[in-house]
Amino acid sequence: MKFILPIFAMFILFGCQSNRIKPTVDLNLNIDELPSQESWNSQVIFSDSGRTTAVLDAGHFKVFDQSQITVLDQGIEVVFYDRNEHKTTTLTAKRGKVDGKTNNLFAMDSVVAVSDSGVVLKTENLMFRNKDQKIVTKDYVTIISSKEIIKGYGFESDRDLKSYTIYKITYQTQNDSTKNN
Repeated sequence: MKFILPIFAMFILFGCQSNRIKPTVDLNLNIDELPSQESWNSQVIFSDSGRTTAVLDAGHFKVFDQSQITVLDQGIEVVFYDRNEHKTTTLTAKRGKVDGKTNNLFAMDSVVAVSDSGVVLKTENLMFRNKDQKIVTKDYVTIISSKEIIKGYGFESDRDLKSYTIYKITYQTQNDSTKNN
């Protein structure tokens, strides 16, 4: 019995040491590709001279300091306000990004903008250009208003969707839906 207990203890000690689990290290991981901040179901309020100009909600924010890009996904909504802080336009998309250098917003995938006057813009990609407060895209767009439906390529508008240009119109018609009401 004297010999069995020490031999048993040696098996336990040596057995435990040889079965250690070593964590795997991903040597391909690039620290610059990781976000410096992440947030879920968050809201950012933009203002100028103390007045709210826009409110951005997103399901998921990822901030990358190195590239100065904020990636937005899991659904985004931007509500734009006029100088009197009245809501003018609501823009929604499945995802987007904000360029921290220019403060331009890029909305992507199922983009819809609806103005308070009832104008609806549909496209797959657009940019809100911060320097001149314009909504622009080179992609295919559909504009639906109470008076007309216009489709085409290339679009530029003020953020209220009151003064807009479609550069290459492919379809235009009167909107007959108002006659039926």
